[in-house]
Amino acid sequence: MNEQSLALERKIKDRKARVGIIGLGYVGLPLVNAFLRKGFFVQGFDVDPKKIQMLKQGKSYLKHISIEEIKSSLRKKRFRVTNDFSFLSEVDVVIICVPTPLDSHRNPDLSFVLSTTEAISEYLKKGQLVILESTTYPGTTEEEMLPILERNGLRAGKDFFLAFSPERENPGDKVYSTEKIPKVVGGFSKECRRLSRILYDQIVVKTVPVSSPRTAEATKLLENIFRSVNIALVNELKMIFDRMDIDIWEVIQAASTKPFGFMPFYPGPGYGGHCIPVDPFYLTWKAKEVDYSTKFIELAGEINTYMPYYVISKTVDALNRSGVSIKGAKILVLGLAYKKDIDDQRESPSLKIISLLEKQGARVSYNDPFVQETTKHREYPGLSLKSVALTKKRLQTSDAVIIATDHSVYDYEWIVKNSSLVIDTRNVIKKKSKNIIKA
Repeated sequence: MNEQSLALERKIKDRKARVGIIGLGYVGLPLVNAFLRKGFFVQGFDVDPKKIQMLKQGKSYLKHISIEEIKSSLRKKRFRVTNDFSFLSEVDVVIICVPTPLDSHRNPDLSFVLSTTEAISEYLKKGQLVILESTTYPGTTEEEMLPILERNGLRAGKDFFLAFSPERENPGDKVYSTEKIPKVVGGFSKECRRLSRILYDQIVVKTVPVSSPRTAEATKLLENIFRSVNIALVNELKMIFDRMDIDIWEVIQAASTKPFGFMPFYPGPGYGGHCIPVDPFYLTWKAKEVDYSTKFIELAGEINTYMPYYVISKTVDALNRSGVSIKGAKILVLGLAYKKDIDDQRESPSLKIISLLEKQGARVSYNDPFVQETTKHREYPGLSLKSVALTKKRLQTSDAVIIATDHSVYDYEWIVKNSSLVIDTRNVIKKKSKNIIKA
């Protein structure tokens, strides 16, 4: 332990350390709240002027995130938000929560991480702790970030401290909030790991130290690859059992009665959110460096990516049996968010479903009580729709209604009663009827 380390430890334990959080989205904003609740001063950074303006006004742009702690902290001057990265020189801890998407060829896009690291490097000072939370491939912290941060002569583990701690946010989860989810921490050195653990010990229920940033980076990928592969399995079984006239959801319910050796996963119209559709391909890309082809991971990705096409196929077949062509058909999609009761539309399968329907000439509209309009999406630049009112007339005049997101606020009995054809991708309708198609 050197003087820099001891000074930062004291500040953290006394809650006097100033915490800077870069990226105030689905990961960064809950983290802001967590530190504020424990009495820390937080400096928020974001490049989106709309987010900055709303936060300064004490407003939240994420439905499931409470803004009360931020409002209180604004009044007490314990929270500031800016797009001026020169304020990085005033904080003791820098936590990076920026996006890590894929490019058009499914290669990792680290542009946000690297540009943020460049900004930090410009203002990096002795005694600061820098932590990356953005999901990425093993080696990013040490191979990509470290050389940039050390350009000005400061050395990690001695002059400043560097670690990786993967985010584990689950948007809309009312049980496992940020504070209740254990935090994995991997430091560049033992001292980097120790300080990072002390920091997160202040706000979360448990910290889990691991031997290196690479191990922590790999941990996050395993968590999401595990889910991707199992979701792909039940999606494939859904398509197989459908041909055998077997209800996959009934099968899963029965299998779930086994008290050991089974964990239920559920099929759907495709996967969504930032993690599962993206993260497995970070390992796929990195594995090429060690001459390994990730066949299992890629196969799971292929199956999950195919599911919106399966929904379209089932919809077209059902319309044909009713004597309706998909070209010119009026289709209402219920739910744009990637999962129930949230406003997160990142990588939502609904976007793909709408896009595919429009390409086939259908007249598509959507309703989502939490998502009022489609935002800019790199994969769907021309997709610009606003949520329509869900009325009896709209249901009755639609040739098909696709339930893509199982929001709790929907009255499914009423929807079925007033619709000529319902494509249920979430198994929300238990009652069998001629006008209901499972997809």
